[in-house]
Amino acid sequence: MDIPGLGSVIEDVDGRYRGEPVTVPALGGGTYFLMIDGYDDDPAKEEFHAAIAAFLSIDESVLTAAPAIFDYYQDIASEVTDGSMPVSISHPDQVWAHIRPVEVTVARDSFRDRHVYVVVECDCDWEPEHGLQIVVQAGRQVTKVGPYDGHFTNAAAFHRDDLEGVIYHRW
Repeated sequence: MDIPGLGSVIEDVDGRYRGEPVTVPALGGGTYFLMIDGYDDDPAKEEFHAAIAAFLSIDESVLTAAPAIFDYYQDIASEVTDGSMPVSISHPDQVWAHIRPVEVTVARDSFRDRHVYVVVECDCDWEPEHGLQIVVQAGRQVTKVGPYDGHFTNAAAFHRDDLEGVIYHRW
């Protein structure tokens, strides 16, 4: 099967599709597999295609300009009072030196707003247990950052409509 923007894809044991690794400018030009979740039964596959194309066309400034990632770091650092924080980051510009993208998934929010999102799951030096999740709506703009929880928005993660549009919310 072919998916526009990815080419030929194969299905994994979880029913997700994966193509060959692609260059992702938003992630520093590294190459990553894009996992596509929920594609077969989706009635608007063109929204997946548009999100993939948009995400692969944005540059890293879209992700690095998200000050919420530094806010997440600061919240974790404020909780570590015994001096065991593995890294010290004093400025938002330094945060990306401590982030390693692991997996990129494209999926539709089938429970709330029905948008297609690109989810970048990362390891990060300041939170080895929960990592970092960066969510990009329609492949264009960051809509959520924080620990990896599988939710596309903070409104969904906390079951609170007043958090709609909030990029980072302390857990």
